[in-house]
Parts: sequence; C-alpha cells; structure tokens
Amino acid sequence: MESTIQPLDPIAFSLGPIQVHWYGLIIGCGLALALFLAIREGDKRGLPKDTFADLMLWAIPIAILSARLYYVIFEWDYYTEHPGQIIQIWNGGIAIHGALIGSVLTTYVFAKKRGISFWKIADIAAPSIILGQAIGRWGNFMNQEAHGGEVTRAFLENLQLPEFIINQMYINGAYYHPTFLYESVWNILGFILLILLRRVNLRRGELFLSYVIWYSIGRFFIEGLRTDSLMLGGLRMAQTISIALILGAVIIMIYRRKKNLAKDRYLDKNNQAFTH
Repeated sequence: MESTIQPLDPIAFSLGPIQVHWYGLIIGCGLALALFLAIREGDKRGLPKDTFADLMLWAIPIAILSARLYYVIFEWDYYTEHPGQIIQIWNGGIAIHGALIGSVLTTYVFAKKRGISFWKIADIAAPSIILGQAIGRWGNFMNQEAHGGEVTRAFLENLQLPEFIINQMYINGAYYHPTFLYESVWNILGFILLILLRRVNLRRGELFLSYVIWYSIGRFFIEGLRTDSLMLGGLRMAQTISIALILGAVIIMIYRRKKNLAKDRYLDKNNQAFTH
C-alpha cells in the first residue's frame, strides 16, 4: 500500500516561471483572517479602523524577516554551505518565536508613535494571532515538515485522522507524528479560551499575556516530539524560550497588578492614551 502513496503537491499553481506554493498561500490566508478579526474587534474597542491595517504594513514584513533570521541563525552551519538558500523562504524555514519577537517590537514602537496603549493593541490582537498560527501550521503540513518522530500507520489510524493526513505523514518510507496538527488544534483551543477570557473583562495586558502562557505551554510539550528542533548546544531552543516566556508572562502579570499598572479593563472603550 505504501508504495502507492504520493505526497500532496506543495505547488498550488504556476504563473509562467513563478511557482506559487501552498505554504505561502496558507500563511497568507492566516494573516488575512487575523487582520480581519483584529480590525473588527479593534473597532468595537474604540480604535481607529486603520490602526491594524497600518500596523500590519510594518509588522508583517518585519515578522517574516525576523522569523527567517531567527531560523537561519540557529541553522548557520547549514546555510554557510548553502548561502543561496537563505532567501528561499517559500521552501519553509521560519521560526514563530522569531516572528513574535519582531512583531512585538514593531507593535511597541507603532503604539508609542500613535499614542495608543501597547497592551490594548496586544490584547485585541491576541485571539487573532493564535488563530492565524493555527491556520499557518497547515503550511508545514503541505511541505511535510515540522513533524515528530516515527510512528506506525496503526497509531495514526487510531487517532481517527483523515486518510489525506495519514498519507502526507508518510515520508521517506516511514510514518511520523503530525505535530503540525497537534499544535494547530492546541491553538484553536487557545483561540476559544481567549474569546471566553475577553468576556471576563481582564485587566489590560492580561489577555495577551494569557495567550503567551497558553501557546508556550503547548509549544513546550509538542516541541519534545519534533525531530527538526532548532538547537543551541544540547537545548531545544523552542522549549527553552517557551519556559522563559511562561515565567516572564506570569512575572509581568503579577508585577503590573502589584504596582497598579493594569487599572484599565479590556472592555473599556475609552482611555486610548499610552499608559504602561
């Protein structure tokens, strides 16, 4: 049976000599949906409609560049031998932690210049971000990357997975953990959780910090299954950073409460000035 299994074509279509990859299309769809949801929620929370559209003009390219740079840095031995592949981002090879670093820094500077609270923007964007990540992982699926260790076909069938997922996890003569799917499902659950937490009317900044904690917990455990982790010495970088992010988010949340820096609530429509 395995001899007849063919992977899905990673090329969606071609425009003359230009090949359009599913990887880029899927990530683009995730970004578009995230932007749409953020704009709609921002309007409800009193932000000008052009806030997120203007932010994305800077945040998206910087996030892509920082995600690629992060990946290349930790795979430097490979890219020193294949420098021409550094710019071939369409073949995969971006790191979400790099994207988060770039987008958070960009958002902070943007918020400063606009006179809007960074935390307000981050809170509004948090559910959109994690939903975009859930969609984006399917780009890894199309490229047959970001998978875990070897498993049996019976294991995958016991998970009640569709045939097309099982077959796509058949790579070079073996079946693998669909860790892209585990993370996608975890992120969808995180999206639902954040939508519910929005109704609790948390203090400003706590919805975004809840996103950081939720995503990092899932990423820590899922990363342990992967076979392509970026390493620094004997450490898996994603797990190390996930622990740091969890601790950092908890500490920031406690500090802001103790110092009374988080007085505004998420559902407050007013007070858009930059306040901590």
